[in-house]
Formats: sequence, C-alpha cells, structure tokens
Amino acid sequence: MVKDDFFLNNLGEYCIDELKKIGSTSSEVIVAHSISDDMLQRNGKIEEVTRSQDISIGLTAYIGKKKSSISISNLTKNNIKQAIVRCYEMAKNTPEDKYCGLPESYNIEKDKVDLNLFDNSTISFETKKDYISECEAEALAQKKIVNSNGVSFTEAKSNFVLKNSNGFSNGQKSSIFSISCDVVAKEKESMERDYEYSSKRFFSDLMKPRLIGKIAAERAAARLSPKKIDSFNGPAVFEPRVASSFLSHLISSISGHNLARKVSFINGDIGEILFEEGVNVMDDPLIKKGLGSRNFDTEGVNCKKLELIKNGKLNEIILDTYSGKMLNRKSNGRCGGTTNCYFENGKLTKTDLIKDIKKGIYITELFGSGFNSVTGDFSKGGSGFLIENGKITYPISEITVAGNIKDMFKKIILANDLEFKSRINSPTIKIDNISIAGK
Repeated sequence: MVKDDFFLNNLGEYCIDELKKIGSTSSEVIVAHSISDDMLQRNGKIEEVTRSQDISIGLTAYIGKKKSSISISNLTKNNIKQAIVRCYEMAKNTPEDKYCGLPESYNIEKDKVDLNLFDNSTISFETKKDYISECEAEALAQKKIVNSNGVSFTEAKSNFVLKNSNGFSNGQKSSIFSISCDVVAKEKESMERDYEYSSKRFFSDLMKPRLIGKIAAERAAARLSPKKIDSFNGPAVFEPRVASSFLSHLISSISGHNLARKVSFINGDIGEILFEEGVNVMDDPLIKKGLGSRNFDTEGVNCKKLELIKNGKLNEIILDTYSGKMLNRKSNGRCGGTTNCYFENGKLTKTDLIKDIKKGIYITELFGSGFNSVTGDFSKGGSGFLIENGKITYPISEITVAGNIKDMFKKIILANDLEFKSRINSPTIKIDNISIAGK
C-alpha cells in the first residue's frame, strides 16, 4: 500500500523546519509515494509482470526573490539533510527573479472536497490476468485479426502531501487503472494495426474487456487496403480521439507563460474571438472520479471550474502564481496545467455533421509535430476514411492536413458525442474547407 498521510506529513514538516532554520525566507516541499503494477500479454502468453515503486521529496527554497528546486529519491536521513543544505546553497547563488515566490495566503485552498479518486480495493493477479486474456481472446477471434501487439494492464496508486512555509498542508490519494489492446489485421497483402483503451480511477468502472478487444479488432480491420487520394480542399471530420489534439493546441496557446513571453499565435485578450459563437471550452477539476480532478494545484492554490472559452470568446487564460505576476493577474489554480478540459457538446449528431458532405475525409489518426505555436501554422500527416455523398466509405492513407489553426478554430462545428476517456476530451468535430494533400 502507498504510504499514509502521517508518514508523508512528518517528512514534509521536517524539511520545512530545516530550511527555515538554515535561512530560507520561505519554502515548499512535496513528498510523494507511488506504486505501479504492470502486466503485458501477447498472443495468450504473459510476457511481462513488473512492479515499480517510487518515493521522493521535492524541495523548493526561497531567499527573498531567489529560488532553487531539487528532488531526491534516496531518503536516508543523511541524504535528506544534505539535499536541504544543497537546495538552500543553490538558492543563494541563483539570480533574483521578481516574479518568483509562494502564492499569497488568501489564495490557498482550505476546505478539501472528496472527489472519490482512490480505489481501495485489492485486485488480484488472477483477476488482472483473466481480464486481459478475455480482452485479447475476443480481439483475436474477430475476422481478419492475425496477430496481437499486446494487451497491457496498469494499476497505479499514489499519495502525496504538499506543504509550504505559509501554512498550507494538504495532499491527495489517487488511483488509476488502464487497459490497452493493440492488434494487427491482414487482408491479402495489406496489414494494419489499431487499438482501443480504457482508463478509470476505479477498476470496476473500466470498459468491459470483450468490448475493448472487439473495438480494437474492428478498428484495425476497417483500415485494411487503404487507398491514396488526390489533393483537394474540402471538409474534414475528426473523430474524438483525434479531435482532442486541437484542444491541446488551444491549451498551449492560452497558457499564461506562453502569452507573457509572446510565443502564442493569439493575443490572449479576454473577449478575443477564437471560435464560432456557441463553442464553449471548460476546465473542471471537481468532476467525481475524473482523471484530472484535484482540489488544488501543485502550488496549493484552490482549483475551481473555469470557462476557458465562452460562446466562442476567450474567457480565461491558464495561470499559475508566476505567470499571474508576469501578467499582473492572480493565479487561477492551474500550476501543472489543466485538469479535466473539454469542448462542451454541440447540437448535431456525428451523422448530421457528415450527411451534407459531398466529398471530404473522416480522420482517425494524426501524426507528426507540424504545428507552429507562434504563427499557428498547422500541417500533420494522417489517415482515415473518404466521405462521399454523406457516407463514410473506404479507408485512405498518406494524406496531409494543413492550414492555420486560428482559421481552423473559427470553422469548428461540434457534434454531441462527448465522452470522458482522458484528461482532455472532445466530441467529433468538423472543419470546413481545409487543405488535404494526397498523392
């Protein structure tokens, strides 16, 4: 089991006290313990069973406007003492930074809400083995599936305590269970792979193993014998798994750090129009069992639900204490990034998005790093299916989708099929008239 709060608190309190004794004007410490059990099966055989365990201390010492941070995992008493002194000495020799410092005390979380993030049950080895075996067997039983790239299962449990010299002390115990099934389909000379996954806070909430295997197999088989297409300009529909990448680019663009350093393709002015009216983006840290849920950020600042985009307009930017000071604003509890971020559902079904498209593409995979965060230029390789006369037809490959993401944002139309499968989620989206390069 993960270390309890008493153990973590005692270590944290010791570090804060010692840093104060040797001269730190303020300090912060995070003490964390995590255990991860992993299992991998391929073609009916368990190939790997591993357990990893990590306990660490992260120290931050301030001397006025000077700051230094270090982390250690060898937690002998002597090593902890040496690390405390080393962190303090490093701070002494660090240049001053007028923006550094702990959050103000009035902005610190006090009342912790139970977000139901920890599964206290014990999942036996046999239960995990049966789960992944059932998943893989179902996938391999499907037509055209000839091989398995593996079914992996991970159980991760952790606990941490965050303390600072302003009096903040709180922590969070959490668990995550994840399963992924990756299979290969074959038809004549064509071979394709695809996968399905499920990740939840509680084991009992995972997708049923047979369903995971069935979906992975169906996705792989559907991609067989892809065709190349001629280049054209037209509409593209992005399945949710791919559509969430646009949300990732938005998050980066409205980061306070990027806006302050002027390395974002948007201005960052509240009220700036980024999407069509009716498009909303939320970041909600208080979703029960949410994969990104938390009461407070990695500085101890209270997390509340944010409307990042409201009716197509920028409503909030992502701020921690440092970027808030750079922009003369207060932190909104996003040190460490967003929590559960998502496009709110649109009004149309996926079928409605597609039915009026005479010629377009349905994209199920994007790859490459072709995005310029400063200019917004976007160019990524992809694969998926051709859309003709309102129907998804045959698989296609070796295409490139290109445009400027600021223009693409303003053309986004959202479907109503949002599911929470990760920390960043999107329904199906449609973008009209973008460049699609083929053969």
